[in-house]
Amino acid sequence: MVSGEVDRTVTWVQRPPARRLFELQPWLCDVSAVVSGAAIPVGIDVQVESIDSISEVNMDFTMTLYLRHYWKDERLAFPSQNNQSRTFDSRLVKKIWVPDVFFVHSKRSFIHDTTMENIMLRVYPDGNILFSVRVTVTALCSMDFSSFPLDTQNCSLELESYAYNENDLMLYWKNGNDSLRTDEIVLSQFFIEQFHASSGLAFYSSTGWYNRLFITFILRRHIFFFMLQTYFPTMLMVVLSWVSFWIDRRAVPARVSLGITTVLTMSTIITGVSSSMPQVSYVKAVDIYLWTSFLFVFLSVIEYAAVNYCTTLEETRKMKRGKIPSTFNATQAMAFDGCFHDNEMELTPFPRMTPTLTSDPLATPSQVSDTRPIEGTRLRRQRSVRENVDLLVSNSYLIDSYSRLAFPLSYLLFNTIYWSLYS
Repeated sequence: MVSGEVDRTVTWVQRPPARRLFELQPWLCDVSAVVSGAAIPVGIDVQVESIDSISEVNMDFTMTLYLRHYWKDERLAFPSQNNQSRTFDSRLVKKIWVPDVFFVHSKRSFIHDTTMENIMLRVYPDGNILFSVRVTVTALCSMDFSSFPLDTQNCSLELESYAYNENDLMLYWKNGNDSLRTDEIVLSQFFIEQFHASSGLAFYSSTGWYNRLFITFILRRHIFFFMLQTYFPTMLMVVLSWVSFWIDRRAVPARVSLGITTVLTMSTIITGVSSSMPQVSYVKAVDIYLWTSFLFVFLSVIEYAAVNYCTTLEETRKMKRGKIPSTFNATQAMAFDGCFHDNEMELTPFPRMTPTLTSDPLATPSQVSDTRPIEGTRLRRQRSVRENVDLLVSNSYLIDSYSRLAFPLSYLLFNTIYWSLYS
């Protein structure tokens, strides 16, 4: 029995030093024994593997990265003739103290475990330790959509110790700005303008100050996707609504159906954009463009309502003057093809007006010849509002003529101002 016990003791001494690390005592998990009287310096470096997704609706992003910790624990030092390090898997991590770094504002995170847990622990003979994990984290990104989709977003991933404040643990970037490395990352809707690392302090009223590290990246949105999906269709709908200005004002079904179609199409575009965006309480740049374009389409429908109303008044007045037979039924004339016919009714053009000195712009030439300005009277050069309205009512085709020029110029001016402000 004695010789057997001696043999077991000798066998334990002859085991390689690396194997002893698996037989550590529980007190090695105590941070106070690592460095007494000072904060433990823990260096961090990160290699970003990919940005998996960016969600505007949830205001978050998902990132996969390699998170590496560097610190020194002399209790794990071991003799080595060739000064080579020893590499271990996750089994040793559970038996020693490791920094309790977590992601601030994270919603979900996990360590990859295919085919084994993606955890690596490397111990050097002098007690320096490298602890690396491959983790995917979904974190909050407070986005500002005031300029959407011509916007630039600033997101950050923040790292901090959960239990140890700055008196116990000091987090820092191991190699300064070079501590953050990225693979070639290509995103479908964004262009990554900048990746940079920074550090700061976070204060909690109950526990004190904590070191915090920031991984900040600036994203600029690609506009071409939204030009194809939103802006170009909207422009085409607005231009299509102007086609009604060149259609005969008596073709009611044609102009009404065109106006209603463009209005419904604009409503569909607005609904589609709103469904893919968070319900924010402020106006976005795309909202300004869509609703202004919707207003132009809606006004084109209102324009035809005004033209139709003025045309009806004009026909009523001519019927009262006897230019149209009293037995003429305008509804029957439009029943078949939606148009009045010139051979069925007389719509004489408004007579060309000559400059007069009278206050009545509708006076005939014979009346003008008999009228002489009275000495001391003040000549009126401008028509009153009512006279202008009467002129439009009597010549409803002028509304279409003015709209052909006013609508395109107004929309062109709006686009010039919009793109100069947000581009």
